[in-house]
Amino acid sequence: MSLRTVKKRRRETKTNYSKRILLLKSERPRIVLRKTNKYVVAQYVESKEAQDKILFEVSSRKLSKFGWPEKSKSIKNLSAFYLTGLLTGKEIKDKKVEEPILDLGMMRTIHKSNIFGFIKGIVDAGIEISCKEEALPDDDRIKGEHLTNKIPFEKIKLNILGERKWTETFSKNGEKI
Repeated sequence: MSLRTVKKRRRETKTNYSKRILLLKSERPRIVLRKTNKYVVAQYVESKEAQDKILFEVSSRKLSKFGWPEKSKSIKNLSAFYLTGLLTGKEIKDKKVEEPILDLGMMRTIHKSNIFGFIKGIVDAGIEISCKEEALPDDDRIKGEHLTNKIPFEKIKLNILGERKWTETFSKNGEKI
């Protein structure tokens, strides 16, 4: 009986090698999604001969530039995942790079979870990623209607998309003009 050595990164639950090989064989760039204690990080990665090269990175930390409340300690709720996905999709469109596939690593995929909020953000930005419609979260939850500390979701979304200025779209008390 021979013993099989388990690779260190697999033991630490950091890398699923069978998934990684399939992603590398596709020869397409990847969006690597990671969640830290405070933020959500999405990286656009290209691989050549199993060597990963990060072309650009989008973090939920950037949402404060678009109007996310400064007093918020954590920027990793469902709304932040969606807006980070929207920002990532906009970056992909602006830089005119090849459309990627999604690499979630060892993250669990639970329907209507934060991960699917991120996917919905990328899809809403115009990037083609295949996903079942019933797996995506509801719009009310994405907008943060369930949160006790409300965020100016529409303001942030408009600022990311750059369609119109917040002051042109809404009055001071937040009602549509």
